[in-house]
Amino acid sequence: MKITPYIISLFLLLIFSFHFSACSNGKKEENKIEKQDTIPQITEKDITIPGNFSDQRSLKFDKKLIDSFLLRYPQIKQYKKDIDTFYYKRNFAFAWYDNNGLIEQAANLYNRMQNIGEEGLPDSIPYKDEFTELMKNEALDSTNTANEFTELMLTAQYFIYAKTVWSGLDETKTKSLNWFLPRKTVSYDQLLDSLITGKNILDTAPVYRQYALLRAQLKKYRDIESKGGFPTINADQKTYKQGDSSATVAAIKKFLFATGDLANDNDSKTFDTTLTLAVNNFQHRYGEKEDGVIGAAVIKQMNTPISKLIQQIIVNMERSRWVPVDLVSNFIVVNIPAYRLSVYENDTVAWTMNVVVGKPAHKTVIFNGNIKYIVFSPYWNVPSSILKNEVLPGIKRNSNYLARHNMEWNNGAVRQKPGPKNSLGLVKFLFPNSYDIYLHDTPAKSLFGESTRAFSHGCIRLAEPTKLAEYLLRNDAEWNPDRWQIFHSLRDSVVPQPRRTC
Repeated sequence: MKITPYIISLFLLLIFSFHFSACSNGKKEENKIEKQDTIPQITEKDITIPGNFSDQRSLKFDKKLIDSFLLRYPQIKQYKKDIDTFYYKRNFAFAWYDNNGLIEQAANLYNRMQNIGEEGLPDSIPYKDEFTELMKNEALDSTNTANEFTELMLTAQYFIYAKTVWSGLDETKTKSLNWFLPRKTVSYDQLLDSLITGKNILDTAPVYRQYALLRAQLKKYRDIESKGGFPTINADQKTYKQGDSSATVAAIKKFLFATGDLANDNDSKTFDTTLTLAVNNFQHRYGEKEDGVIGAAVIKQMNTPISKLIQQIIVNMERSRWVPVDLVSNFIVVNIPAYRLSVYENDTVAWTMNVVVGKPAHKTVIFNGNIKYIVFSPYWNVPSSILKNEVLPGIKRNSNYLARHNMEWNNGAVRQKPGPKNSLGLVKFLFPNSYDIYLHDTPAKSLFGESTRAFSHGCIRLAEPTKLAEYLLRNDAEWNPDRWQIFHSLRDSVVPQPRRTC
């Protein structure tokens, strides 16, 4: 089936996102905390270092000072071309000074570099001590005289910030974590163009917008950690539900108040309605069944060391650096740990469905691509790993193995014939990639009712594949109600159907 390509990416809080363009072919509780989508809408611009560079042109320095500066600070030599280009276009006018001394943006950048740990990165910027000393001297200087080395250090630190914060980890390190998103690099041409035109690009950092939310959460959790961390929940019974009373309930309230799930902590030992709502919100955030009951699994999550949570935030800040800054208005997100697929229209969730993802031994990798095909009544070409580890041993045990599993040999490989019991179900969605990952139907419908749904060999099984197919083909005139009725009747057929390209 031919439809417009759909861009796909797996990112952010282990979120698997599929971007795509329009397809051608009860009583409200007073204390309830509003649940938020994994990817909320933009409410306001994330202003990291507001304001422009100095527009003065009378204060200048000799261009030879750049070479002297780099001789003193050799670790900054990698930015020589950027620094040269920037100041050449400014005719070597100071960018961080005006006639009254350092402009406000200099202090903002300095503060950001001093607190680079808030970006989830190691506090190891080049010449941090020297930078600190230069800025201290400026604070003590009452003459407001422009200092060339302070000026150049600020510009150098600006470039260091861009490279360190926006680029993040080396690509070779991320591949070991099964992240296969194409590397998003800092565009220095764009950076310099912005500098040259007088706009400080740090006004809108070129990272996916959830980065700012994670950064705020990192600060919050580090503050909590510095005060001793979350209270430990010592369970004195198997479950806790509304109406129960226990000292453990009081500890749970303190915990949920610290996380922000509970609006107010009344120090009561009684499990009241506001606590039920808070527990529901906590379960929602962790992708658990929202029943308001605290069992062993919830207690275990609550007792997760805050240091581990901080590391998770840092890892996902790193993922944010790899995600496109601006997503198209319509896209699909698969949140792997929550086992949910969400369809976004105009940046708002339109509908969701449960999914099954890769089990620990066959994790769903992180990558992106373009959806190009929808295949109805597909064959399942058994991957070589499954052929070796499962099928061939099965044939040795039982010579009738292939027939029992509706399989056949096909040019030295094995494939499963189309039909209701085919492992891919009635439809699959393909986006060419080297990882053999795609979306598909499944005959194992009962798995979608499990709270933990990591059962696949890496592909993503859909609870409502027909709904997704109808959605993607909704603007294709060929797929009228009669055509869809024929597709639905295929549940009793084993006749292979033609592939539809996207």
